[in-house]
Amino acid sequence: MSNLLDRIQFPADLKDLTVKELQELCTEIRSYIIRTVSHNGGHLASNLGSVELTVALHRVFGSPDDQIVWDVGHQAYTHKILTGRKDQFPTIRMQGGLSGFPNRQESKWDAFTAGHSSTSISAAFGIAEARALQGKPGHVIAVIGDGALTGGLAYEGLNNAGRFGKNFIVILNDNKMSISRNVGAMARYLAHMRTKPGYLKVKSHVEAVMNRIPVIGPPLWKTLHGLKAVLRSLLYNSTLFEDMGFYYYGPYDGHDLPQLIEVLENAKTIDHPLLLHVVTEKGKGYSFAEKNPGAFHGVSQFNVQTGEAASNAVGEKYSNVFGKALCTLAEEDSRICAITAAMKTGTGLETFSQRFPKRFFDTGIAEEHAVTFAGGLASQGMLPVFAVYSTFLQRGYDQIIHDVAIQRVKVVFAVDRAGIVGEDGETHQGIFDAAFFNTIPNITVYSPCYFDELITDLHQALYETPGIVAVRYPRGTEPFRPVGFLHNGNGFSRYGAADAPCAIVTYGRLFAQACSARQKLQQMGIETEIIKLERIKPLPEEALQAAAEKQAVFFFEEGVQQGGIGEHFESALYEKKTYRGICRVHGIHNFVSHATVNQCLHALGLDADGMVRTIATEWKI
Repeated sequence: MSNLLDRIQFPADLKDLTVKELQELCTEIRSYIIRTVSHNGGHLASNLGSVELTVALHRVFGSPDDQIVWDVGHQAYTHKILTGRKDQFPTIRMQGGLSGFPNRQESKWDAFTAGHSSTSISAAFGIAEARALQGKPGHVIAVIGDGALTGGLAYEGLNNAGRFGKNFIVILNDNKMSISRNVGAMARYLAHMRTKPGYLKVKSHVEAVMNRIPVIGPPLWKTLHGLKAVLRSLLYNSTLFEDMGFYYYGPYDGHDLPQLIEVLENAKTIDHPLLLHVVTEKGKGYSFAEKNPGAFHGVSQFNVQTGEAASNAVGEKYSNVFGKALCTLAEEDSRICAITAAMKTGTGLETFSQRFPKRFFDTGIAEEHAVTFAGGLASQGMLPVFAVYSTFLQRGYDQIIHDVAIQRVKVVFAVDRAGIVGEDGETHQGIFDAAFFNTIPNITVYSPCYFDELITDLHQALYETPGIVAVRYPRGTEPFRPVGFLHNGNGFSRYGAADAPCAIVTYGRLFAQACSARQKLQQMGIETEIIKLERIKPLPEEALQAAAEKQAVFFFEEGVQQGGIGEHFESALYEKKTYRGICRVHGIHNFVSHATVNQCLHALGLDADGMVRTIATEWKI
């Protein structure tokens, strides 16, 4: 670690550095982020692009008294380094270490926990209103990326915050837009002039003078004001933000540190909501990320010198298997459409988008719209498949009920990253979808463990299962498969001794953990059979009958226990008047912090060792 970064512990330390030293510090921070992410994985390109902006924010404002709210959190690594967590930064995304996202429980400098997109403006506005009601001084700044502006919540926040009668700053970190040299330079110059504190005073003075001129004054001011609006529209291509009540300034070069500092200093003095448009480059300072920012958005371990993924980061993934299977089906059926919410690559739809561009729809970060859009497609006889991460589908719960289930149309939800996802932590764990699907009438939910089951379930979802269907599958690669196991296609499978007095019931990839647990229990003299659910809603009647034959049933679930599949299974089992044994359900009771998937499962008692410990302790033979 170099000398400049050694000198920084908290944001106030930045005020002791010259602008030239701050620029050198930005280079050091980038190197620190690249080295750390190459070992830990994480969000690289967007964090590299926001270094100067973050340094400028903490140089100008007095956090944590001034509060910065980060959208999503993909831009917050520099913020963590500058706010007392520099020495802990190598632990980011590791068990017991720093979260990869802003987290209120982690630091007083994290004003609002983030993980999902488009929340910053609404949250920051709530903070600003609360501080105004309490008479607290200070500024509130929301930092939002251009991608997050595809989410409707951002506009709901803008629409309401524009009426705030005090200083409220929204920074649009735009890492997509290119600015031509001539028009861009003029726009930046005019915007820079408008941020001067005297601008509003001059504007008000001119308006007052014009209105005092008899007869011609007011019409002349109206004409001048109209010309100004036209000019602004030509320069900025949009007056949307000002129409919502914000003063719009920009675009600015997000890597021009001296200019950013001056603009932010001026912005502090304006007693009105304002939006600063800052243009940055994703992957800035790391050539591989600059050339391919999409690939370096979220990364696993990689070689810094070559940019190549580490050997342990490769292998066939559920997402890829899903994408290939959907392409095979779409080749034969022109009704099949694929939908993603800004996650084309992550959900395995890259090839589909190339082969069937007219049937591929990227809605942007707008899961609610995507669900209702799918309902509209289905109402006209198409077969839409919405591929979405479990954690992000939570946003579309109302639309699933109202715009798909009640409509009684065929929509397939390909729910990726179901269950524990690991290092991204509590905002990203896919532990709620099974429970909320369980509340919706007339929906079928499949939870395959292996690739062949995923392919089969997708086909059944489209052609053999009526109504709305979800196929949920985990992140990463396929778990080990025990010798001799074959799924029977009836919604569940039995593995092990049928006459065993004890049953482990589970679904999804926990089946592999259950198989390991069964072997260990055998060595302890405890015989178990595994009842593997592949269809978790509605529950297969034959699976309940098989469980009813046992003296003890232990249900293990990689999802929230309350309202989950295990509780539903237990209730259905006891409804069978013939069952006299015990049934114990073990699921997740709280938010799950960041760690590897295996570490999370172990901590939750959902790995093989946890299953063995639970059964040996709770069942007295």
